[in-house]
Amino acid sequence: MRHIMVMNAKGGCGKSTLATNLASYYALQEVPVALADFDPQQSALDWAEDRPEDAPAIPAVAAFEEGLRAVPRGTEVLVIDAPARTHGRELNELVRRAETILVPVLPSKIDIRATTRFVAELAELGKVARQQARIAVVANRIREGTIIFDELDAALRALDVPYVATLREAQNYIRAYSRGLGIFELPEYLAWPDWEQWGPLIEWLDSPRSRP
Repeated sequence: MRHIMVMNAKGGCGKSTLATNLASYYALQEVPVALADFDPQQSALDWAEDRPEDAPAIPAVAAFEEGLRAVPRGTEVLVIDAPARTHGRELNELVRRAETILVPVLPSKIDIRATTRFVAELAELGKVARQQARIAVVANRIREGTIIFDELDAALRALDVPYVATLREAQNYIRAYSRGLGIFELPEYLAWPDWEQWGPLIEWLDSPRSRP
């Protein structure tokens, strides 16, 4: 089973949005996927509860209560939504469960500085230092052509980890989340720009570079 963890110690960066959309993508590809929510705010669980009955099934686990014991057998991809404000021993315990780590980052000076420190902290963990887990960053909720996006873009390019995608700020993510859907389950005429932005992220996840 592959473990993909979405995490950032900085709250409000769109972890749950990235995790739920990633889970829905794999479900649409008919890959047996499950969603594990380690965040007590349970945004990913709430999304799963709102998922339509006729949509591809995505089992969701309250990992903040029971860990990963309830993940269904036969799951091939487990998408993990990690809690914010995680450091030290707790962070190390979470990372031990991951093979691939995605770090979403918002275009703000606070988020840029916090994420730069967080990625440095991740790099010092034993599993990451031994290259048993791969990290990538994703620019999230961006508006191209703004000064703050240019600053974010430069900061992420300067990190010593892959910078794999830029995802725009769009109402489509709100539309999808409120219905228990992912961006790939919206009509093409509405969501094609977002599908294109996800392309490099999916390509990286499908490549050997994203695996230890």
